[in-house]
Amino acid sequence: MPGQREGDDVAEAVRAAWRADSARLVGALTRITRDVELAADLAQDALVAALEQWPASGVPDNPAAWLMTTARRRAVDHFRRSDTLRRKVAELEGAQRREEADVPDLDDQLDPIDDDVLRLVFLSCHPSLSPESRAALTLRLVGGLTTAEVARGFLASETAMGQRISRAKRTLSSGPLDLELPTGAERTARLDDVMAVIYLIFNEGYTATSGTDWMRPDMAAEAVRLARMLAALAPDEPEVHGLQALLEIQGSRTAARLDADGSPVLLEAQDRTRWDRLMIRRGLAALQRAEALAARGTPVGTYVIQASIAAQHARAQRADDTDWRRIAALYDVLAEAAPGPVVEVNRAVAHGRAHGAAAGLAVLGAVDVHALGSSPLLPSVRGDLLERAGRHAEAAASFDEAAASTRNEGERTVLLRRAGDNRARS
Repeated sequence: MPGQREGDDVAEAVRAAWRADSARLVGALTRITRDVELAADLAQDALVAALEQWPASGVPDNPAAWLMTTARRRAVDHFRRSDTLRRKVAELEGAQRREEADVPDLDDQLDPIDDDVLRLVFLSCHPSLSPESRAALTLRLVGGLTTAEVARGFLASETAMGQRISRAKRTLSSGPLDLELPTGAERTARLDDVMAVIYLIFNEGYTATSGTDWMRPDMAAEAVRLARMLAALAPDEPEVHGLQALLEIQGSRTAARLDADGSPVLLEAQDRTRWDRLMIRRGLAALQRAEALAARGTPVGTYVIQASIAAQHARAQRADDTDWRRIAALYDVLAEAAPGPVVEVNRAVAHGRAHGAAAGLAVLGAVDVHALGSSPLLPSVRGDLLERAGRHAEAAASFDEAAASTRNEGERTVLLRRAGDNRARS
Protein backbone atom coordinates (compact mmCIF):
# COMPACT_ATOMS: atom_id res chain seq x y z
CA MET A 1 0.00 0.00 0.00
CA PRO A 2 1.58 3.36 -1.05
CA GLY A 3 0.08 5.28 1.87
CA GLN A 4 1.40 2.79 4.40
CA ARG A 5 4.86 2.84 2.79
CA GLU A 6 4.94 6.65 2.96
CA GLY A 7 3.92 6.51 6.62
CA ASP A 8 6.64 3.96 7.33
CA ASP A 9 9.19 6.16 5.55
CA VAL A 10 8.22 9.16 7.67
CA ALA A 11 8.38 7.12 10.88
CA GLU A 12 11.83 5.87 9.86
CA ALA A 13 12.93 9.46 9.15
CA VAL A 14 11.78 10.48 12.64
CA ARG A 15 13.67 7.56 14.22
CA ALA A 16 16.80 8.34 12.20
CA ALA A 17 16.74 12.03 13.18
CA TRP A 18 16.20 11.11 16.81
CA ARG A 19 19.00 8.54 16.92
CA ALA A 20 21.42 10.93 15.16
CA ASP A 21 20.70 14.10 17.10
CA SER A 22 18.89 13.30 20.36
CA ALA A 23 22.11 13.62 22.39
CA ARG A 24 22.76 17.13 21.09
CA LEU A 25 19.10 18.02 21.52
CA VAL A 26 18.93 16.85 25.15
CA GLY A 27 22.38 18.31 25.85
CA ALA A 28 21.42 21.75 24.57
CA LEU A 29 18.10 21.70 26.42
CA THR A 30 19.83 20.65 29.63
CA ARG A 31 22.19 23.61 29.31
CA ILE A 32 19.29 25.98 28.67
CA THR A 33 16.89 24.68 31.35
CA ARG A 34 19.53 23.37 33.81
CA ASP A 35 17.19 20.44 34.47
CA VAL A 36 18.04 17.09 32.86
CA GLU A 37 14.64 15.57 33.60
CA LEU A 38 12.81 18.51 32.04
CA ALA A 39 15.22 18.53 29.08
CA ALA A 40 14.54 14.86 28.37
CA ASP A 41 10.77 15.45 28.59
CA LEU A 42 10.95 18.43 26.22
CA ALA A 43 13.00 16.45 23.73
CA GLN A 44 10.47 13.62 23.94
CA ASP A 45 7.64 16.10 23.34
CA ALA A 46 9.41 17.28 20.19
CA LEU A 47 9.74 13.68 19.02
CA VAL A 48 6.01 13.08 19.57
CA ALA A 49 5.23 16.29 17.67
CA ALA A 50 7.34 15.07 14.75
CA LEU A 51 5.51 11.74 14.68
CA GLU A 52 2.20 13.63 14.63
CA GLN A 53 3.06 16.42 12.16
CA TRP A 54 5.58 15.09 9.67
CA PRO A 55 3.18 12.59 8.02
CA ALA A 56 0.99 15.56 6.99
CA SER A 57 3.60 18.30 6.48
CA GLY A 58 6.42 16.14 5.16
CA VAL A 59 9.91 15.57 6.53
CA PRO A 60 11.62 18.97 6.95
CA ASP A 61 14.85 19.74 5.12
CA ASN A 62 16.61 19.99 8.47
CA PRO A 63 14.98 17.48 10.86
CA ALA A 64 17.39 18.21 13.72
CA ALA A 65 16.72 21.95 13.54
CA TRP A 66 12.98 21.30 13.51
CA LEU A 67 13.23 19.16 16.64
CA MET A 68 15.37 21.76 18.42
CA THR A 69 13.08 24.67 17.53
CA THR A 70 10.01 22.72 18.62
CA ALA A 71 11.61 21.69 21.90
CA ARG A 72 12.70 25.26 22.66
CA ARG A 73 9.19 26.53 22.05
CA ARG A 74 7.85 23.88 24.41
CA ALA A 75 10.42 25.03 26.99
CA VAL A 76 9.23 28.64 26.71
CA ASP A 77 5.61 27.50 27.08
CA HIS A 78 6.54 25.42 30.12
CA PHE A 79 8.18 28.31 31.95
CA ARG A 80 5.43 30.74 30.98
CA ARG A 81 3.00 28.46 32.80
CA SER A 82 5.15 28.43 35.91
CA ASP A 83 4.50 31.49 38.08
CA THR A 84 7.59 30.85 40.16
CA LEU A 85 9.91 30.72 37.18
CA ARG A 86 8.75 33.67 35.05
CA ARG A 87 12.29 34.97 34.82
CA LYS A 88 13.20 31.92 32.79
CA VAL A 89 11.01 33.17 29.93
CA ALA A 90 13.23 36.11 29.15
CA GLU A 91 16.34 33.95 29.44
CA LEU A 92 14.96 31.31 27.09
CA GLU A 93 13.62 33.79 24.55
CA GLY A 94 16.99 35.54 24.54
CA ALA A 95 18.78 32.22 24.18
CA GLN A 96 16.48 31.28 21.34
CA ARG A 97 17.21 34.53 19.45
CA ARG A 98 20.96 34.23 20.04
CA GLU A 99 21.15 30.58 19.05
CA GLU A 100 18.58 30.49 16.23
CA ALA A 101 21.30 31.04 13.66
CA ASP A 102 23.24 28.10 15.05
CA VAL A 103 20.42 25.59 14.76
CA PRO A 104 21.06 24.57 11.10
CA ASP A 105 24.58 23.59 12.12
CA LEU A 106 23.09 20.58 13.89
CA ASP A 107 23.15 18.74 10.57
CA ASP A 108 26.89 19.29 10.24
CA GLN A 109 29.37 16.82 11.62
CA LEU A 110 30.22 16.98 15.30
CA ASP A 111 32.82 19.52 16.26
CA PRO A 112 36.00 18.02 17.77
CA ILE A 113 34.59 18.96 21.18
CA ASP A 114 30.82 19.34 21.26
CA ASP A 115 30.35 20.81 24.73
CA ASP A 116 26.62 20.07 25.01
CA VAL A 117 27.03 16.39 24.21
CA LEU A 118 30.16 16.04 26.32
CA ARG A 119 28.33 17.60 29.27
CA LEU A 120 25.49 15.15 28.74
CA VAL A 121 27.89 12.20 28.63
CA PHE A 122 29.52 13.24 31.90
CA LEU A 123 26.12 14.00 33.43
CA SER A 124 24.70 10.60 32.49
CA CYS A 125 27.67 8.97 34.23
CA HIS A 126 27.46 11.10 37.38
CA PRO A 127 29.11 9.45 40.41
CA SER A 128 25.91 9.85 42.44
CA LEU A 129 24.32 7.13 40.28
CA SER A 130 24.90 3.40 40.45
CA PRO A 131 26.79 1.80 37.53
CA GLU A 132 23.57 0.14 36.34
CA SER A 133 21.69 3.45 36.39
CA ARG A 134 24.55 5.20 34.60
CA ALA A 135 24.45 2.60 31.84
CA ALA A 136 20.67 2.83 31.45
CA LEU A 137 20.65 6.63 31.48
CA THR A 138 23.53 6.81 28.99
CA LEU A 139 21.69 4.56 26.55
CA ARG A 140 18.52 6.63 27.01
CA LEU A 141 19.92 10.17 26.85
CA VAL A 142 23.12 9.82 24.85
CA GLY A 143 22.32 6.73 22.79
CA GLY A 144 18.79 7.84 21.99
CA LEU A 145 17.31 4.39 22.72
CA THR A 146 13.73 4.13 23.87
CA THR A 147 12.99 2.87 27.36
CA ALA A 148 11.69 -0.36 25.82
CA GLU A 149 14.95 -0.85 23.90
CA VAL A 150 17.03 -0.25 27.05
CA ALA A 151 14.82 -2.66 28.99
CA ARG A 152 15.28 -5.38 26.37
CA GLY A 153 19.03 -4.90 26.50
CA PHE A 154 19.12 -5.52 30.25
CA LEU A 155 16.36 -8.16 30.31
CA ALA A 156 14.20 -5.95 32.50
CA SER A 157 10.54 -5.01 32.19
CA GLU A 158 9.83 -1.71 30.50
CA THR A 159 8.08 -0.50 33.65
CA ALA A 160 11.03 -1.33 35.90
CA MET A 161 13.51 0.24 33.50
CA GLY A 162 11.37 3.34 33.13
CA GLN A 163 11.33 3.71 36.90
CA ARG A 164 15.12 3.27 37.08
CA ILE A 165 15.71 5.91 34.43
CA SER A 166 13.22 8.30 36.03
CA ARG A 167 14.89 7.91 39.43
CA ALA A 168 18.27 8.60 37.86
CA LYS A 169 16.99 11.78 36.19
CA ARG A 170 15.34 12.92 39.43
CA THR A 171 18.59 12.32 41.30
CA LEU A 172 20.46 14.54 38.88
CA SER A 173 17.76 17.22 38.99
CA SER A 174 17.25 17.19 42.77
CA GLY A 175 20.10 19.58 43.51
CA PRO A 176 22.04 22.37 41.80
CA LEU A 177 23.05 21.08 38.38
CA ASP A 178 26.74 21.63 37.69
CA LEU A 179 27.05 21.80 33.92
CA GLU A 180 30.67 22.88 33.82
CA LEU A 181 32.93 20.33 32.19
CA PRO A 182 35.24 18.84 34.81
CA THR A 183 38.93 19.56 34.50
CA GLY A 184 42.17 18.01 35.70
CA ALA A 185 41.97 15.01 37.97
CA GLU A 186 38.17 15.23 38.21
CA ARG A 187 37.85 15.09 34.41
CA THR A 188 40.12 12.05 34.28
CA ALA A 189 38.13 10.29 37.00
CA ARG A 190 34.79 11.08 35.35
CA LEU A 191 36.08 10.10 31.92
CA ASP A 192 37.10 6.76 33.43
CA ASP A 193 33.50 6.36 34.65
CA VAL A 194 32.14 7.19 31.20
CA MET A 195 34.41 4.67 29.49
CA ALA A 196 33.58 2.03 32.12
CA VAL A 197 29.86 2.47 31.43
CA ILE A 198 30.34 2.15 27.67
CA TYR A 199 32.48 -0.95 28.18
CA LEU A 200 29.85 -2.40 30.52
CA ILE A 201 27.18 -1.87 27.86
CA PHE A 202 29.37 -3.51 25.21
CA ASN A 203 30.22 -6.53 27.35
CA GLU A 204 26.58 -7.11 28.21
CA GLY A 205 25.77 -7.07 24.50
CA TYR A 206 28.79 -9.14 23.46
CA THR A 207 28.27 -11.93 25.99
CA ALA A 208 25.00 -11.59 27.89
CA THR A 209 25.16 -12.44 31.58
CA SER A 210 21.80 -14.19 31.45
CA GLY A 211 18.96 -15.18 29.16
CA THR A 212 18.59 -17.48 26.19
CA ASP A 213 20.73 -15.47 23.74
CA TRP A 214 24.50 -15.58 23.92
CA MET A 215 24.74 -12.08 22.46
CA ARG A 216 22.63 -8.95 22.16
CA PRO A 217 24.20 -7.47 19.02
CA ASP A 218 22.13 -4.27 19.02
CA MET A 219 23.39 -3.43 22.50
CA ALA A 220 27.01 -4.10 21.56
CA ALA A 221 26.60 -2.01 18.40
CA GLU A 222 25.21 0.89 20.44
CA ALA A 223 28.25 0.75 22.72
CA VAL A 224 30.52 0.92 19.66
CA ARG A 225 28.59 3.97 18.46
CA LEU A 226 28.98 5.62 21.86
CA ALA A 227 32.71 4.88 21.83
CA ARG A 228 33.05 6.47 18.41
CA MET A 229 31.16 9.53 19.64
CA LEU A 230 33.36 9.80 22.72
CA ALA A 231 36.51 9.54 20.60
CA ALA A 232 35.24 12.43 18.47
CA LEU A 233 34.43 14.46 21.59
CA ALA A 234 37.74 13.85 23.38
CA PRO A 235 40.32 13.39 20.60
CA ASP A 236 43.36 14.08 22.78
CA GLU A 237 42.67 11.21 25.21
CA PRO A 238 44.51 8.02 24.16
CA GLU A 239 42.39 5.79 26.37
CA VAL A 240 39.24 6.92 24.57
CA HIS A 241 40.77 5.83 21.26
CA GLY A 242 41.90 2.63 22.96
CA LEU A 243 38.33 1.93 24.05
CA GLN A 244 37.03 2.53 20.54
CA ALA A 245 39.75 0.27 19.10
CA LEU A 246 38.93 -2.52 21.57
CA LEU A 247 35.19 -2.40 20.89
CA GLU A 248 35.58 -2.13 17.10
CA ILE A 249 37.91 -5.13 16.94
CA GLN A 250 35.91 -7.31 19.30
CA GLY A 251 32.64 -6.23 17.69
CA SER A 252 33.99 -7.20 14.27
CA ARG A 253 33.62 -10.87 15.25
CA THR A 254 29.87 -10.73 15.89
CA ALA A 255 28.72 -12.49 12.69
CA ALA A 256 31.19 -15.33 13.23
CA ARG A 257 30.28 -15.99 16.86
CA LEU A 258 27.20 -18.09 16.01
CA ASP A 259 26.97 -21.02 13.60
CA ALA A 260 24.12 -21.70 11.17
CA ASP A 261 22.10 -23.31 13.97
CA GLY A 262 22.59 -20.34 16.29
CA SER A 263 25.06 -22.14 18.55
CA PRO A 264 28.03 -20.17 19.95
CA VAL A 265 31.38 -20.51 18.18
CA LEU A 266 34.52 -19.87 20.24
CA LEU A 267 37.25 -17.55 18.97
CA GLU A 268 39.71 -20.13 17.66
CA ALA A 269 36.99 -21.98 15.73
CA GLN A 270 35.47 -18.92 14.08
CA ASP A 271 35.41 -18.41 10.31
CA ARG A 272 37.56 -15.30 10.11
CA THR A 273 36.30 -14.45 6.64
CA ARG A 274 33.06 -13.48 8.40
CA TRP A 275 34.79 -10.90 10.57
CA ASP A 276 33.84 -7.33 9.68
CA ARG A 277 36.96 -5.97 7.96
CA LEU A 278 35.71 -2.36 8.06
CA MET A 279 35.36 -2.50 11.84
CA ILE A 280 38.82 -4.04 12.09
CA ARG A 281 40.28 -1.22 10.00
CA ARG A 282 38.49 1.34 12.17
CA GLY A 283 39.77 -0.38 15.30
CA LEU A 284 43.36 -0.54 14.12
CA ALA A 285 43.19 3.12 13.06
CA ALA A 286 41.88 4.09 16.51
CA LEU A 287 44.69 2.09 18.13
CA GLN A 288 47.20 3.88 15.92
CA ARG A 289 45.81 7.24 17.08
CA ALA A 290 46.19 6.15 20.70
CA GLU A 291 49.74 5.00 20.10
CA ALA A 292 50.59 8.29 18.36
CA LEU A 293 49.37 10.23 21.41
CA ALA A 294 51.41 7.90 23.63
CA ALA A 295 54.49 8.56 21.52
CA ARG A 296 54.08 12.26 22.31
CA GLY A 297 54.16 11.48 26.01
CA THR A 298 50.48 11.08 26.89
CA PRO A 299 50.11 8.11 29.27
CA VAL A 300 48.04 5.14 28.14
CA GLY A 301 46.07 2.74 30.25
CA THR A 302 44.21 -0.53 30.22
CA TYR A 303 41.99 0.06 27.19
CA VAL A 304 44.97 0.68 24.92
CA ILE A 305 46.67 -2.48 26.24
CA GLN A 306 43.50 -4.54 25.76
CA ALA A 307 43.09 -3.12 22.26
CA SER A 308 46.67 -4.12 21.49
CA ILE A 309 45.79 -7.67 22.57
CA ALA A 310 42.66 -7.68 20.40
CA ALA A 311 44.71 -6.39 17.47
CA GLN A 312 46.92 -9.49 17.62
CA HIS A 313 43.86 -11.64 16.92
CA ALA A 314 42.61 -9.27 14.22
CA ARG A 315 45.91 -9.36 12.35
CA ALA A 316 46.10 -13.18 12.32
CA GLN A 317 44.60 -14.63 9.15
CA ARG A 318 44.18 -18.01 10.85
CA ALA A 319 43.93 -19.00 14.51
CA ASP A 320 47.27 -20.82 14.16
CA ASP A 321 48.92 -17.54 13.08
CA THR A 322 48.10 -15.82 16.40
CA ASP A 323 51.15 -14.44 18.17
CA TRP A 324 50.34 -15.85 21.60
CA ARG A 325 53.76 -14.96 23.01
CA ARG A 326 53.09 -11.30 22.25
CA ILE A 327 49.61 -11.60 23.76
CA ALA A 328 51.01 -13.23 26.91
CA ALA A 329 53.56 -10.42 27.24
CA LEU A 330 50.79 -7.81 26.86
CA TYR A 331 48.74 -9.56 29.54
CA ASP A 332 51.76 -9.38 31.84
CA VAL A 333 51.79 -5.60 31.27
CA LEU A 334 48.03 -5.42 31.84
CA ALA A 335 48.36 -7.37 35.09
CA GLU A 336 50.87 -4.80 36.32
CA ALA A 337 48.68 -1.86 35.27
CA ALA A 338 45.35 -3.24 36.49
CA PRO A 339 45.79 -6.29 38.73
CA GLY A 340 42.68 -8.33 39.33
CA PRO A 341 41.23 -11.82 39.07
CA VAL A 342 39.65 -11.37 35.61
CA VAL A 343 42.95 -10.19 34.15
CA GLU A 344 44.77 -13.11 35.79
CA VAL A 345 42.33 -15.66 34.38
CA ASN A 346 42.77 -14.23 30.89
CA ARG A 347 46.52 -14.10 31.44
CA ALA A 348 46.37 -17.82 32.24
CA VAL A 349 44.71 -18.44 28.87
CA ALA A 350 47.44 -16.49 27.07
CA HIS A 351 50.28 -18.23 28.91
CA GLY A 352 48.63 -21.59 28.28
CA ARG A 353 48.60 -20.92 24.53
CA ALA A 354 52.07 -19.35 24.45
CA HIS A 355 54.02 -21.59 26.82
CA GLY A 356 51.92 -24.72 27.26
CA ALA A 357 48.97 -25.81 29.38
CA ALA A 358 51.12 -26.30 32.49
CA ALA A 359 52.22 -22.66 32.38
CA GLY A 360 48.61 -21.54 32.09
CA LEU A 361 47.52 -23.74 34.97
CA ALA A 362 50.32 -22.32 37.11
CA VAL A 363 49.02 -18.77 36.54
CA LEU A 364 45.45 -19.91 37.17
CA GLY A 365 46.46 -21.70 40.36
CA ALA A 366 47.47 -18.40 41.94
CA VAL A 367 43.99 -16.88 41.42
CA ASP A 368 41.77 -16.70 44.49
CA VAL A 369 38.93 -19.13 43.71
CA HIS A 370 36.52 -16.94 45.71
CA ALA A 371 37.47 -13.68 43.97
CA LEU A 372 35.07 -14.19 41.06
CA GLY A 373 32.15 -15.44 43.11
CA SER A 374 29.80 -17.66 41.09
CA SER A 375 31.16 -16.57 37.70
CA PRO A 376 31.76 -19.45 35.26
CA LEU A 377 34.96 -17.79 33.97
CA LEU A 378 37.51 -19.51 36.21
CA PRO A 379 36.20 -23.11 35.94
CA SER A 380 35.67 -22.77 32.18
CA VAL A 381 39.27 -21.61 31.66
CA ARG A 382 40.52 -24.34 33.99
CA GLY A 383 38.58 -26.86 31.91
CA ASP A 384 40.14 -25.56 28.71
CA LEU A 385 43.67 -25.77 30.10
CA LEU A 386 43.09 -29.23 31.54
CA GLU A 387 41.75 -30.36 28.19
CA ARG A 388 44.91 -29.09 26.48
CA ALA A 389 46.98 -30.92 29.09
CA GLY A 390 45.19 -34.18 28.25
CA ARG A 391 43.56 -34.39 31.69
CA HIS A 392 40.10 -35.02 30.25
CA ALA A 393 38.25 -36.32 33.32
CA GLU A 394 39.27 -33.25 35.32
CA ALA A 395 38.43 -31.01 32.35
CA ALA A 396 34.92 -32.49 32.16
CA ALA A 397 34.36 -31.79 35.86
CA SER A 398 35.50 -28.18 35.43
CA PHE A 399 33.23 -27.62 32.45
CA ASP A 400 30.32 -29.11 34.40
CA GLU A 401 31.07 -26.70 37.25
CA ALA A 402 31.15 -23.77 34.84
CA ALA A 403 27.89 -24.86 33.19
CA ALA A 404 26.19 -24.96 36.57
CA SER A 405 27.35 -21.41 37.30
CA THR A 406 26.32 -19.59 34.12
CA ARG A 407 22.95 -17.91 33.71
CA ASN A 408 23.27 -17.74 29.91
CA GLU A 409 21.70 -20.63 28.00
CA GLY A 410 24.01 -20.31 24.99
CA GLU A 411 27.10 -20.44 27.15
CA ARG A 412 25.71 -23.39 29.12
CA THR A 413 25.20 -25.31 25.87
CA VAL A 414 28.85 -24.83 24.88
CA LEU A 415 30.16 -25.78 28.31
CA LEU A 416 28.05 -28.94 28.57
CA ARG A 417 29.12 -29.97 25.07
CA ARG A 418 32.78 -29.58 26.03
CA ALA A 419 32.19 -31.51 29.25
CA GLY A 420 30.64 -34.36 27.28
CA ASP A 421 33.48 -34.38 24.73
CA ASN A 422 36.05 -34.66 27.50
CA ARG A 423 34.15 -37.42 29.30
CA ALA A 424 34.11 -39.38 26.07
CA ARG A 425 37.91 -39.01 25.79
CA SER A 426 38.72 -39.82 29.42
